[in-house]
Amino acid sequence: MAVTAPSSATLPSAAASRTGAAAVTAALLLLVAGFALVDITQGTASVGASEVWKAFTGRADPSDASVVIASRLPRMAAGLLVGAALGMAGAALQAVSRNVLASPDTLAVNAGSYLALGLAAVSGVSLPLLASSGVAFVGGLAAAAVVLGLSGLGAGTVRLVLAGSALLLGLTAVTEGLLLLFPQQTVGLFAWNQGSISQNGFDGVLQMAPIGLLGLVGLLLIARRVDALALGDDAARGLGVPVRSTRVTAVVLAAMLSAAAVTLAGPIGFVGLCAPALVRPLVRRFRGFSRARAGLPVAGLVGAALVMGSDVLLRAIVPADTAVAVPTGVVTSLVGAVFLIVMATRARDTAGAAAADRLRIRSRAVFLTTTAVLVAVLVGVTIAAVLLGDSKLLLGDVMNWAQGRAGQTTTFILDSRVPRVLAALLAGAALALAGTLVQAVTRNPLAEPATLGVSGGAALGAVLLVTTVPLASSWSVAGAAFVGAAISSVVVFGLAARGGFQQNRLVLVGFGVATGTAALINLLIVLTDPFNATKALTWLSGSTYGRTLADAVPLVAVLAVGGVAAVLRRTELDLLSLDEDTPRLLGLGVERGRLGFLALSVLLTATAVAAAGTIGFVGLVAPHAARALVGRQHTRVVPVAVLLGAVLVCTADLLGRTVIAPAQLGAGMMTAVIGTPYFLYLLVRGRR
Repeated sequence: MAVTAPSSATLPSAAASRTGAAAVTAALLLLVAGFALVDITQGTASVGASEVWKAFTGRADPSDASVVIASRLPRMAAGLLVGAALGMAGAALQAVSRNVLASPDTLAVNAGSYLALGLAAVSGVSLPLLASSGVAFVGGLAAAAVVLGLSGLGAGTVRLVLAGSALLLGLTAVTEGLLLLFPQQTVGLFAWNQGSISQNGFDGVLQMAPIGLLGLVGLLLIARRVDALALGDDAARGLGVPVRSTRVTAVVLAAMLSAAAVTLAGPIGFVGLCAPALVRPLVRRFRGFSRARAGLPVAGLVGAALVMGSDVLLRAIVPADTAVAVPTGVVTSLVGAVFLIVMATRARDTAGAAAADRLRIRSRAVFLTTTAVLVAVLVGVTIAAVLLGDSKLLLGDVMNWAQGRAGQTTTFILDSRVPRVLAALLAGAALALAGTLVQAVTRNPLAEPATLGVSGGAALGAVLLVTTVPLASSWSVAGAAFVGAAISSVVVFGLAARGGFQQNRLVLVGFGVATGTAALINLLIVLTDPFNATKALTWLSGSTYGRTLADAVPLVAVLAVGGVAAVLRRTELDLLSLDEDTPRLLGLGVERGRLGFLALSVLLTATAVAAAGTIGFVGLVAPHAARALVGRQHTRVVPVAVLLGAVLVCTADLLGRTVIAPAQLGAGMMTAVIGTPYFLYLLVRGRR
């Protein structure tokens, strides 16, 4: 067979591709340099471009030169190093996992580092910067290993995001518990977790730069193996590439880069996700970027441009005094959340709504027995919650209190404890009912208000009111929470409704909204005075502290309406949970019914968040356990799920008040500790 020589058009095309890649690289370098130059002219001190130039030429006033050398140049260098490290880490993680959503954020690497550093701070050991980097590296690597192990490898995105978001919620809840329990040892750790490139000298940059350089060199050395992994595991093995060791090495090097960035500036969110995504269009156009050896440095350049651009934009649109308090990580997290939502709406979703559970019909005796047992357990937990706490009481004390014959001390204890127990019971029931409704109408067994951003929207609305109007009434907080939940639910469910609530889009949009609301909440906490910040942080942990009977009134009303509506329309819920066609064939208005149930779930979630703070996983665990116990018929699922939710949150609140009394842990932290392993177990079971 004759060998055909390359056509005259082929070689110029390849040359043009290389020329275009070189031009794009040069343009990125100029963009990063431009951002860096602008960044060093911004700050609170009146040191502009002319003073900076004088500092470089040695003609500046000593105070101006000190500002430039000790503050602005280190900040610029930190931004460049952090952006480049995160961009390359994200590109490496996406390459070896073959998943476009793999990043230090979605793999919970930042959350793992946050917890590891929190544990180190609580131990009381003062660590130098380099040792802190090692601690962050171990925590982040462990979190990435868990998420990658649970999600598997390949093009699927939902499992990775679910595993990452679940682990992130659990690890963050534990870390925030440490912050509340050990405020002296962990001082400054919350602000650090928001991510800021501000520096006081070059010490940190000089210590972390070698780690970043080592990670880059390591990735470049295995670049050819990483390219082979893109062909698939079998093809890579055929080329003699050790697949497992290559993947492990790449993840370790990416975790090293992330640890260097986290140690230097705290978690700068979503740079590792956005930078590789912005490079992908360039790869399709310029083949020179398709190789990891070229693509990784370009992703680093884009990451540096994102961090520096965010810092420049923040200081350009916000007054200098305020911009100092706003962490750069909050800005990148907001940009990344919007970016993720756009990606979710534009990506083709091949995973339709999840298949319904197998139809299980339980006998009436099983339902009645289960309900009776749960009622007995609920009564027992309620009595224990009323009697136990930092002070133990007897049933006789409660009877005397109810009749108005108790002593002053007993009256004070029960006046504060009974509303807390009532708020926990009602909030758990409301969240369980909300989760049941959401899972039924979306036909997604892993959907629940917290992971879909509805709870985050409610928390944002409530925190906004709590931090700006500290004396707001319970009805006002509930109203603000409902407005926030309504806005977030319109975004999540509105965008996910296109195509029939396909699983990928619903989960990804929900994750994006949850991340965006969390960033805004952190921004509010950082910018408010310390008293309101502590109050908001305590409330966000799912604490029932300081609740009154008035706080429970909105929950009673909404739960009564929701429970009655769910029972009366139980048949419609059964049909909507089956498929898209059956209810239409029976003449039901699918869109109208789905909208009504979703609106009811939003109202339930918002009221629960307003009364008891952010409590996650109850809307996931309670409906799952109810279906396992009594089958899928909602006439039975609804009451059992409500009872389970009330028991779960009341037990969590009781444990939080008694395990380490007189110190307390929020119910939301306890449910996260319980719910995270269960959520991950569901992912493992689904994978099998």
